Amino acid sequence: MDHFDAMRIFVRVAEGRSFTTAAERLGLPRSTVTDAVKQLERRLGVQLLERTTRVVRPTLEGEIYCQRCISLIADLEDSEAGFKGAKPAGQLRADVHGPQARYFLVPGLPDFIRRYPGIRLHLSEIHQPLDLVREGIDCIVRAGALTDTSLVRRKLAELRRGTFASPDYLARFGTPRTPEDLANGHRRVGLLAPDQPASAAFTFTVSGKVREVNLPIDITVAGPETNFAMGCAGLGIVQIPFYRVRSELANGTLVEILSEFPPLPIPVHVLYPQARPLSPRLRVFIEWLEEQYRTRDRAAMQSGSPPDHTVSVPLISMPKPLRPI
Repeated sequence: MDHFDAMRIFVRVAEGRSFTTAAERLGLPRSTVTDAVKQLERRLGVQLLERTTRVVRPTLEGEIYCQRCISLIADLEDSEAGFKGAKPAGQLRADVHGPQARYFLVPGLPDFIRRYPGIRLHLSEIHQPLDLVREGIDCIVRAGALTDTSLVRRKLAELRRGTFASPDYLARFGTPRTPEDLANGHRRVGLLAPDQPASAAFTFTVSGKVREVNLPIDITVAGPETNFAMGCAGLGIVQIPFYRVRSELANGTLVEILSEFPPLPIPVHVLYPQARPLSPRLRVFIEWLEEQYRTRDRAAMQSGSPPDHTVSVPLISMPKPLRPI
């Protein structure tokens, strides 16, 4: 059996945790699938799968080899598609934080699948640093400051943020009129970034200059959705992108405060490894990502003005169109 065919079979078994399921999906006898995996194990001299009567799962070596197989198979499919003049195809793995995926990506995914039916998209949501090559991930979308300089980065947008609190919180602590008023007993929710030991201070733009303000923290969270929920529950002041709080501003769950002193916007980048050429499927996915941010921004602005206290604040500042890579 061809080496790449055996690798494809192994990937199907590893992902489906079943020889039988892999055989059914590939339209092969189960014995052929079993023999292909055994041949790979003999060739490599390691056990790739743990087999019990109840479950089949990759060993540590099997997990690593599976990710390398996915990358190699994808590269082969890209090369073949280039000679055939076919549309981009193959497995594409991207990691995007949940709130942004739901707001900016999900609405346009049906159209993306129609455009590129040969691309099999896998979206994960991991709030921690990743080794893209080892994990077999094609790209990640990240908001905020970037610390990994080994990846190619392309800015997708800058998310405008505001400072918010619940009406219950403001009834208890008062409504600050200037950043200096925050020193009068106010609290904030601490949001930890995956690679930072402490939550970042609040930022405010005062007379054209950025000022950092540290407030007491009663609760620290590690995820943006939990941070958002804490703010809605009245457990502290939060700084959140406007796209995420439009509904809450409209129904009064949250109130914008200190609107004359906006926090710094959050840059959003797509990042991918620089060790290999940009594949056709990744290129069209990045172009589609930029299109989604532009489309969602335009749709949000056309859907009607936000409440009075946010009218003057744009939701997103967009970068220039994607240039050839």
